[in-house]
Amino acid sequence: MSAFVGIDVAKASLAVAVVPGNQRLEVGNDAKGHAQLARWLAKQPVVRILLEATGGYESALVAALAIRWPVVRVPPHRARAFAVAMGKSAKTDPIDALMLARMAAVTEGPVVTPPSEAEVRLQALVRRRSQVVGQRDDERRRLHQASDAFVRQSLQRQIRLMQAEIARLDREIEACVPACGDQRAQRLRAVPGIGAVTVATLLAFLPELGQLENRQISALAGLAPYNCDSGSHQGARRIRGGRGAVRRVLYMAAWSAVRHQADFKGRYEGLRAKGKCAKVALVACMRVLVIRLNAMLRDGSEWRTLPA
Repeated sequence: MSAFVGIDVAKASLAVAVVPGNQRLEVGNDAKGHAQLARWLAKQPVVRILLEATGGYESALVAALAIRWPVVRVPPHRARAFAVAMGKSAKTDPIDALMLARMAAVTEGPVVTPPSEAEVRLQALVRRRSQVVGQRDDERRRLHQASDAFVRQSLQRQIRLMQAEIARLDREIEACVPACGDQRAQRLRAVPGIGAVTVATLLAFLPELGQLENRQISALAGLAPYNCDSGSHQGARRIRGGRGAVRRVLYMAAWSAVRHQADFKGRYEGLRAKGKCAKVALVACMRVLVIRLNAMLRDGSEWRTLPA
């Protein structure tokens, strides 16, 4: 009989449930607990394991399990919506694990592909760079508001330190990129408007680029428009979900493409002429950009600048 596993992930513990049979297990969220869980699951006819994305607390667990079983990771709001739909208002770790197991039995999602060691390191470097850039920009905003000379000097020192740290991270990222796909990196760098940070982010957080269909890659990046219709009402299409880090770098890359590439500029201006707001027009350009990048890597072709 097929077994479906739900795992509620906390910082220090894992609550596990298996259906059918309502079997339960609780282990620590560490290497010892992961090994204990793997031995326990090895005795089950596991078809699918489902867990929530918890801001990184699940990363090591996913890496340990995905090499042996299909693992699906879902956003917390989807898991909670499923529990409410099943009539479960109470929320505890064992209840959440059981709801995730039942969700695994009826839900098919994209199976997690364990990242390589190089991809894990590149993700950490890109994430850290983003954090330092955010801190630097915060200090710059404070500098504009500061009037005391000592405070201004303190802020300026911090900004210089952060700028130097960003430069160090850029060098480390550049050295790490070839291990994640040197040929893909070279093709992406050849695209006008795609810089080193964008390339590193795409390789780290969108490794599926070049391996999926166009609709799948746009949805994975959070750029697929979803319908909002009911009866005779036709609501505005909206994007949702996806990978925020990827979407942020594509936002800036799309602006560069609109300014410097005739086809993107024509598409953007055409949508604006039809009454679309600036952000809607730009998101449409972002979607075209990621689809074209996906096709370029998939087909092993070079980037072509199209006429307007």
